[in-house]
Amino acid sequence: MKRAAIIGTGHRARMYTRAMAARAHYDVALLADPSPARVAHHNRLLTSLGAPEAAACDPAAFAGALRDHRIDEVVVTTVDATHHTYITTALEAGCRVVTEKPLTTDAARCRTILDAVDRTGGELSVGFNYRYNPAHEKVWQLLHDGAIGEIRSVHFEWLLDVRHGADYFRRWHREKRHSGGLLVHKSGHHFDLVNWWLGAAPSRVYAEGGLVFYGRANGERTGLRRDYVRAHGSAEAADDPYAIHLADDPDLDALYLRAEAEGDPYVRDRNVFGDAIDIEDDLSVLVRYDSGATMTYHLTAYSPWEGYRVMFNGTGGRLELEVEENTWQQPRPPRGAAGAHGGVVMANPGRTSILLRPLWEAPREVPYETSAGSHGGGDLRMLKELFGPLGDGSDEGAVPAAGKGATARDGALALAVGVAGNASLISGGPVETADLW
Repeated sequence: MKRAAIIGTGHRARMYTRAMAARAHYDVALLADPSPARVAHHNRLLTSLGAPEAAACDPAAFAGALRDHRIDEVVVTTVDATHHTYITTALEAGCRVVTEKPLTTDAARCRTILDAVDRTGGELSVGFNYRYNPAHEKVWQLLHDGAIGEIRSVHFEWLLDVRHGADYFRRWHREKRHSGGLLVHKSGHHFDLVNWWLGAAPSRVYAEGGLVFYGRANGERTGLRRDYVRAHGSAEAADDPYAIHLADDPDLDALYLRAEAEGDPYVRDRNVFGDAIDIEDDLSVLVRYDSGATMTYHLTAYSPWEGYRVMFNGTGGRLELEVEENTWQQPRPPRGAAGAHGGVVMANPGRTSILLRPLWEAPREVPYETSAGSHGGGDLRMLKELFGPLGDGSDEGAVPAAGKGATARDGALALAVGVAGNASLISGGPVETADLW
């Protein structure tokens, strides 16, 4: 039996609470969060799954609570900029640590984490769930089997739709001091995939981008802005398709509105066309890798559909991956699903295809084994590798073929692209990743 703690009991943390409660060899013994309401919601989740309630502690008392409750493993799902504090505390306490991506938000915090891993010899895994998506594993296998020869360039386009993309501009992610911006928080997903697919490390990064759709000035220019600060209780927000209605979703209501009622200052449903937004919503990046390959990357956070296209050009041909995660969004989701993303299957999924175009041959679509669940089945497969099988045989087929848990080094290499990209946005020139550390 492994005694586990979860620090940060927000929406995404529910996946980890469920995963460990469902495994007989885990005891979720400690929940840490400044909000008693959020802790209580996770404790209700535990008891609904037949597990006992966990003890609660404020994050300020986390180090002592790890000792008092004899914790073996820690899952970190706090605000990104605080990851380093709780990762290092847990490593110093001798715990194995799993952290949500990104590893952290800047080079100094990353160095603190890497130093703690070296000093303690502890184990740190980063939850890059997209590595476990079967389509991504098939791409990895094809590239590593030499299906297109030496990889010389990659073009990667990622589209966030107007509900998922907007969500980063309602919550704490809209402030770069908390999230590092989308180049760190969201694109870390994508940069890790490319590092993993290529088996290479980024060496130079150049970025351009800006806030071109969300924010007060853009909303006033396009006529999309409604005059409210937050959606809850606002008549102006009632029919705004860019608003999230927390009361419509029982989980969001319990985690955030109930927490506010008990004194938590965090507001989860701010106006995406409001003030105090300093992250970008449209970003272009050029990356060179130590293998000699290059990548052009573009992120759009206000698209009508959600998904991505990745094209690899090699000395023996071309490989193309296209994924339609959500083909469109309706203006208001059904009551009971306010539209928060993460750990859910999208409402209107489309098609995923892998197309191999060898030189001097006709193109052919490559079949792959599909997997059910959120993030293309990646979440369940990642959880199995992180925490072991359920033990009842229900997930015995969810064995990752090429996926391997991401280490602290992997987390740092993904972060390097985002941090260097942020530095490039400021300097206007290319940034060598070696200069970050």
